[in-house]
Amino acid sequence: MELSSDVHCVQVSSWRKSAHSMNNGGCVEVGTCDCCGTAVRDSKDPGGPRLAFSVASWRTFHAEILAGRYDLP
Repeated sequence: MELSSDVHCVQVSSWRKSAHSMNNGGCVEVGTCDCCGTAVRDSKDPGGPRLAFSVASWRTFHAEILAGRYDLP
C-alpha cells in the first residue's frame, strides 16, 4: 500500500464515520480528497495527523479489512 507523501494535500470538505462506529471514542473518520484519493483521521483528534491513500491503495486496504486480515484474535 502506498501512502501519499505530500502531507499538505489532505484537504477534505466533509468527514464521515463508519456505520459500525460506536460512541466509545475509538473511531476513525474517512473523507475524499481531490488530490490524493482518500484520507483517514482519528475522530477524537480531528485536527491531528491524517493518512492519505491513493484510490488504488484505499481499495486494496478496504478489501483486506473486509476479508478480515486485520481482525484481532
